[in-house]
Amino acid sequence: MAQIDYYFTVLSPYAYLAGLRLEEIAARHGASITYKPLDIMALFPRTGGLAPKDRHPARMEYRAQELPRQAKKAGMPLNLRPAFWPTNAAPASYAIIAAQEAGGGDLGGLVHSVLRAIWSEEKDIAEDDVVQDCLKAAGFDPGLTFSGMLAGAETYAANLEDAVNAGVFGSPFYVLDDGAKFWGQDRLEDLDLHLAGKL
Repeated sequence: MAQIDYYFTVLSPYAYLAGLRLEEIAARHGASITYKPLDIMALFPRTGGLAPKDRHPARMEYRAQELPRQAKKAGMPLNLRPAFWPTNAAPASYAIIAAQEAGGGDLGGLVHSVLRAIWSEEKDIAEDDVVQDCLKAAGFDPGLTFSGMLAGAETYAANLEDAVNAGVFGSPFYVLDDGAKFWGQDRLEDLDLHLAGKL
């Protein structure tokens, strides 16, 4: 059975646009997913990247065209300039880590609901009540926002180191246990073909 390490930031519009396709692909191939939310702003300088605010205007102009195109292609609503972005990614990331540890709910659904809160619902995922609503809707204990803080913080830091060591430099990024790597939601089809033995 294949294992997929899924590295992402809860701030990523591209992770949002992945929707639940990763989960569907994994289910189709009997693969397991380990969710590894990380601090993307700490990852960029360690892997040759720049925060969006520091990128060349040409890159940002392209991003402003590409995101709505990809949203339309996926049939998903997208606010290109959300009210609460960027925001503190740590609380939601810790909650996802705690939920993965606790089990019993829909982890893919939780991750997507957090991303959807930013990119289509104009909610601030740094607020406990927003994260708790996401936890509850995905079948997890909303109290994980408090009980999972310490372990979440430790794992969040470890995920960053794991990402650097695995050659991850963006979000979403998928690393398979056979060494194959796929960057971006637009490479999920390739990941699917790889798991099928066709790539």
